[in-house]
Amino acid sequence: MSAGLRVGVDVGGTKVLAALLDGSQVIGQSRRDSVPGHDGVLAAVAATVREVCAAAGVAPADLEGVGVGVPGLVDPVAGVVSHAVNLGIVEPLALADLLGAELGVPVVVGNDLNVAALGAARLLGLGGDLALLALGTGLAAGLVLDGRLRRGATGAAGEVGHVTYRPDGPICSCGQRGCLELYASGSALDAAWESRSGRPVPAEVFEAAADGDPTAVALRDAFADAVAAAVLVLVLSTDVEHVVLGGGVAGVGPALLDAVSDALTRRAASSAFLRSLAVPDRLALVPGGAPVGPVGAALAVLPRTRTTEVSWRS
Repeated sequence: MSAGLRVGVDVGGTKVLAALLDGSQVIGQSRRDSVPGHDGVLAAVAATVREVCAAAGVAPADLEGVGVGVPGLVDPVAGVVSHAVNLGIVEPLALADLLGAELGVPVVVGNDLNVAALGAARLLGLGGDLALLALGTGLAAGLVLDGRLRRGATGAAGEVGHVTYRPDGPICSCGQRGCLELYASGSALDAAWESRSGRPVPAEVFEAAADGDPTAVALRDAFADAVAAAVLVLVLSTDVEHVVLGGGVAGVGPALLDAVSDALTRRAASSAFLRSLAVPDRLALVPGGAPVGPVGAALAVLPRTRTTEVSWRS
């Protein structure tokens, strides 16, 4: 075992991404397609770990450990994943034990968004309390408070996507009406806009809005207002110093940050209280290509790690 070598793996519905860390330096990355089901997930994660190690000339046995971020309900103590529907996992999967036996190293498993929040804090060099607001298929936040991940009593901390935004809105998959994630997610944009080029819909919408397309302008502004509402929920409930926008929609880049900042400014125009909180100044954006998920998963191997910054090469 070599001190400081850890691998973090981010498991998503379409890809598995691994990063090899030597201390606080990302020295290698590897990616492969996800494979659904218990056996498929285990095999894909194990193969990705072996690939990133082989590329750097190390063996899995040289690692201090492997951290894995997985969507769904996760028991981080037992390392058991359940109800990760987009991975084909419904029955509990003892991922930590099975992967540890496969690779011969200690394995920790956490919710993907929670560990991504830890990775964002480190990669962006942000101190203080932080929320990573993921704008993807759904809408949820990972929280780092007082230097530690905040999971909540049942693991539901940060599930702001299921705060009601429009009480008369459509029924959400959770059974409520008008939840925020119906308006402030990548899925919401996909449902409201027909792709014209085959490119990602968020990029099309924001580019068309910048060109003055009235339909795109209305959609962008409505989306930004819903995201602003989610940001306010996080700030008003936890008073985090930083709200980092991530997830697939973050690929839009600074235009997303500008639109959400403008929406927050509009909301504060009639409220001295909101203006006093300077919420737009708390916004940040995950840089394109930043491996926040794998880095956070690697850092979770040692929960007491206090690394203030992690370097990486795009």
